Amino acid sequence: MDPDAVAKAFVEHYYSTFDANRAGLANLYQEGSMLTFEGQKIQGSQSIVVKLTSLPFQQCKHNITTVDCQPSGSGGMLVFVSGNLQLVGEQHALKFSQ
Repeated sequence: MDPDAVAKAFVEHYYSTFDANRAGLANLYQEGSMLTFEGQKIQGSQSIVVKLTSLPFQQCKHNITTVDCQPSGSGGMLVFVSGNLQLVGEQHALKFSQ
């Protein structure tokens, strides 16, 4: 299977779920997963979803600009995503990278 195609499919699924139903991201995380958000380290599926669902905006739309991936040393992939985040009611999009 093409690693770039896998990464792009995952990114499309992740961000469409984020935009429509952030709580639906829970099954993409494990108890050992960690999210670092603005310097705060959050570990575990439930804690990560609590953080994501408590962000100060209810609706958004991610517009992906780039998806870059490379193999990791443990048989997985490291995926870097950048793009624009459009918040409802805001004229200008925010830049993001993850």
